[in-house]
Amino acid sequence: MRTIVYIDGFNLYYGALKRTPYRWLDLGALCTRLLPRDTILAIKYYTAPVRALPHDPQQPQRQQVYLRALRTIPSLTIHFGHFLVHQVKMPLVEPAGQFAWVIKSEEKGSDVNLATHLLHDGHRDAYDLAVVISNDSDLAEPIRIARNELQKSVGVFTPNREHPSKVLERDATFFKTLRPAAIAASQFQSTLVDAKGTFHKPVGW
Repeated sequence: MRTIVYIDGFNLYYGALKRTPYRWLDLGALCTRLLPRDTILAIKYYTAPVRALPHDPQQPQRQQVYLRALRTIPSLTIHFGHFLVHQVKMPLVEPAGQFAWVIKSEEKGSDVNLATHLLHDGHRDAYDLAVVISNDSDLAEPIRIARNELQKSVGVFTPNREHPSKVLERDATFFKTLRPAAIAASQFQSTLVDAKGTFHKPVGW
């Protein structure tokens, strides 16, 4: 089947990659492993530029290196939302009645961009099968429209093994959990080369 894969980058990272040794994930290899019988026409990756935080000032540099690695995959395109970082005052559990100022990060735009492309590509008959890698229940309605109104197959691989979205499971053509073994087997080489030269997997990844 003609297939386009839509990847919610932050949902994938926080659902399956954070605090694992498998963050250097080759999404091209992963998609081929997950969909061996399908013709993958495009992989669309949705993310937002992160900002340096006091506890992790190197975070933007690591992200840029990873995006550079992703750009070595010929079929993959990167689509950016944006990040909001601001201070908010929130209540403490203990002692009750007291508050603390915290840094709150919110990623904006990726789910809207993914949903828009999913439906636009479906309207122009760009795929027979759309595959969404996310556990975001906000994507249920565009998935339902693509299936019921556009008569397209839409599969979901959830990165969240502990709390898979029942809403997405209800609306998808098929619904599967992203297996850790598939992630572990789909890693970039530690050293990569692109038009700019040689670069390496971030330290600690």
